[in-house]
Amino acid sequence: SRFPGRAGGADGLSLSQEGRAKLSVCSKLCYAVGGAPYQTTGCALGFFLQIYLLDVAQLDPFYASIILFVGRAWDAVTDPMVGFFISKTSWTRFGRLMPWIIFSTPFAVISYFLIWFVPDISSGQVLWYLVFYCLFQTLVTCFHVPYSALTMFISSEQSERDSATAYRMTVEVLGTVLGTAIQGQIVGKADTPCIQSPVFLGETNSSVAMEEVNMTHDTGSLTDTKNAYMIAAGVIGGLYILCAVILSLGVREKREASELQSDEPVSFFRGLKLVMNHGAYIKLIAGFLFTSLAFMLLEGNFALFCTYTLGFRNEFQNILLAIMLSATLTIPLWQWFLTRFGKKTAVYVGISSAIPFLIMVVLLDSNLIVTYIVAVAAGISVAAAFLLPWSMLPDVIDDFKLQHPDSRGHEAIFFSFYVFFTKFTSGVSLGISTLSLDFAGYQTRGCSQPSKVNFTLKMLVSAVPVGLILLGLLLFKLYPIDEEKRRKNKKALQDLR
Repeated sequence: SRFPGRAGGADGLSLSQEGRAKLSVCSKLCYAVGGAPYQTTGCALGFFLQIYLLDVAQLDPFYASIILFVGRAWDAVTDPMVGFFISKTSWTRFGRLMPWIIFSTPFAVISYFLIWFVPDISSGQVLWYLVFYCLFQTLVTCFHVPYSALTMFISSEQSERDSATAYRMTVEVLGTVLGTAIQGQIVGKADTPCIQSPVFLGETNSSVAMEEVNMTHDTGSLTDTKNAYMIAAGVIGGLYILCAVILSLGVREKREASELQSDEPVSFFRGLKLVMNHGAYIKLIAGFLFTSLAFMLLEGNFALFCTYTLGFRNEFQNILLAIMLSATLTIPLWQWFLTRFGKKTAVYVGISSAIPFLIMVVLLDSNLIVTYIVAVAAGISVAAAFLLPWSMLPDVIDDFKLQHPDSRGHEAIFFSFYVFFTKFTSGVSLGISTLSLDFAGYQTRGCSQPSKVNFTLKMLVSAVPVGLILLGLLLFKLYPIDEEKRRKNKKALQDLR
């Protein structure tokens, strides 16, 4: 059974210890719920922030690219910073990680709401969004880094951690569905005004075009759109708080779960050096860095692609929802697949399956039915991309512990630096992609876009992600922990404990 029950206690201490290592379904569910806030807010920001800054806040694409890049880059920097401070945190009666989750939550919710508020100021809007975007990224990091590291403190049994991770990934992908549904459906009900531009010439000057166009909707319509974004932010903020409460009440952090008999404390910087010299970790990062970047680039530009290139202005939120629903429903499939055929095989099959559909969506003529079919198929690959990195990282940590049995307390470093590299490169890519749209002549709040913009969007959601996926899979061949190695590590770790 995937959900093992309590072991009997009649056969002595070892069986008693094994029984205590088992996690109840309730504990796994409470743990899994904690993954929803990061994914729900991250999905809403990832899919909608770019189009919000350009068409609702009406920022110049150049400034929007600065906000997206600096916000993501700062988000990346905060991960190792928080990892460092967590490693210095003393254990309390609530644990070492849980206080970070509890105290960061209310401030994160407030800053998240203010990201989606359009201030009534003639200047300083760029600074407003930059400050609150960076502040929210800092606070959500104070939630997510300790939550990610909590995987190693809920049980000493690898099978239990893998099972809990599967629960967590299912809820996290469900969180992306909620983020997409709440944000998309609430905002989609508002009639966002656009500007009917004249026929685009090859070198149309955007400022001249803006002076000559007629508004297709009144100002009140834009106000309705702004209010819709704030309502969505309020709903998602309430969900964030609810999940944090369930996590803090339903999960007990076990100090002994991640400690070996010979553990001795090691300084953060020495631990960082050891982690960065661990070959399996570097190879895992190298492989998933590019595949994760491909999906983030797709996420950041897909709303614009659906709205302008495919012409589905009133359908894009439903297309995004189809992707995320498909991903949610196929997480159990990939969990079964990786236990049956191994995690490396699941990587190759799962992530590469997105390639033909990413190519199809730009080669075929714009067709709503075909787009929905492609969206459902792409969601299957998104599920694999969600599940596999977080399922494989604990294997790397176990391998590290066998090689360095005198080191402990570095779980947060592993998780935070993996996220650091992914977020920093995604910040660079999103900044570059928004600048590319600026150079192509993106028309703020335009009902349509020049052909150069449409071509750029096709590159950003198809050609570039496909190239990144292929590169990531090529690098992943160097990853040394296959199923045989994983089983040997599990047995050696049990002996060491």
